[in-house]
Amino acid sequence: MIYDVIIIGGGPAGAAAAVYAARKKLKTLLLTESFGGQSIVSDDIQNWIGEPHISGFDLAQKLEAHVRAYSDVVDVKSPALAVEIKTMKCSPERICDFEIKTDQGNVYQGKALILASGARRRKLGVPGEDKFSGKGVAYCATCDAPLFSDKKVAVIGGGNSGLEAVQDLFPYVSEVYFIHRGEALCGDPVLQEDIKKSPKLKQIILNAQTTEILGDSFVTGLKYKNGKSGEEKILPVDGVFVEIGSVPNSEIVKGLVDIDQWGQVIIDAKHGATSQPGIFAAGDVTDDPYKQNNISVGDAIKAALAAYAYLLQRAKTSPASDNSY
Repeated sequence: MIYDVIIIGGGPAGAAAAVYAARKKLKTLLLTESFGGQSIVSDDIQNWIGEPHISGFDLAQKLEAHVRAYSDVVDVKSPALAVEIKTMKCSPERICDFEIKTDQGNVYQGKALILASGARRRKLGVPGEDKFSGKGVAYCATCDAPLFSDKKVAVIGGGNSGLEAVQDLFPYVSEVYFIHRGEALCGDPVLQEDIKKSPKLKQIILNAQTTEILGDSFVTGLKYKNGKSGEEKILPVDGVFVEIGSVPNSEIVKGLVDIDQWGQVIIDAKHGATSQPGIFAAGDVTDDPYKQNNISVGDAIKAALAAYAYLLQRAKTSPASDNSY
């Protein structure tokens, strides 16, 4: 059996692509380790349109239920991690079928592919980080800033993502400490000057290597070491925002599609098309600059509609088509 479209990922982007593919009556396969994406760890999401408050767990359940409502045309394999993609039966115009192998050894074939595998937050890798994830350790100021109203927080970073996180936190928190392991901030000078104007920015701590997140049931502080003197200090805070970038889950398509220097899949913003005909992408795995659930959903819908249009055109022009459209 060959699917019309195979979707990799079960976050908001993957779920949206599956729903729209189903509504076009495409025989669809969705492969995901789990539903929900990166938001699964959030206790209170306040910017998911239509839901003033929803937990990451509840959002994941709703995404899965919506996809499974189309079980007549969407096959869901979960948990299943796609580990390898190969092209098959390619025409001179590079119109191909695709073969996807999962971590369980299963192999599936499809005429089009939508990559919605998301990204993973780059972590500090220090003691206490995983223990207090969702309990004071956060990775998205845009998402979680309201949870820290009138709290003292630290932002660990130094680039634009860290500077923007500080800006996002100002309307909510009482104090912000900006911690960077380098000798100077590396973000845009305009952003640096902007955050320095706020009285809520209590200190920029440079040459500071975070070594541990401290707490009991919730974060109570962090420990850092001066990179020059080696002196260790403890900073009492109620929350820690880790803003040192993210890692796109794009390894599976390296060599198949164009990827930028940060590992992001390069797409045509109008259609979500990649450099390989038949492969589309949406969400945090792409080079879209705004990594937000609502944007991922919209981009995934475009990708699904573009995949449908691609399949219609392929049926007219490709000798490999089975002319089922």
